[in-house]
Amino acid sequence: MANITNVGLNALQKVQNTAAGGAAPASGGPSFGDVLKQSIQSAIDAQHTSEKVSAASLVGKADITQVLQAVNNAELALNTVLAVRDRVVQAYENIMRTNI
Repeated sequence: MANITNVGLNALQKVQNTAAGGAAPASGGPSFGDVLKQSIQSAIDAQHTSEKVSAASLVGKADITQVLQAVNNAELALNTVLAVRDRVVQAYENIMRTNI
């Protein structure tokens, strides 16, 4: 999971560096890169929580319900990040197919 996380964060940093040369967000709110970074960080945090609760259950400090909730939260966060990634790749491919 750490390698996937590092690859995702490195890709996000490249996107932010590329976007830094462009115009600032019109609304003054957070940029797309910032929102994406928060989402990825949330998925990472959910994975860490899942691992901690699973380890706690092995020593008898957490019950199976807590483990299932933590694992389901981590899975949901990961699936969301993967769906966003797929849509970004699809948008990129559509842009590349556009005739100029």
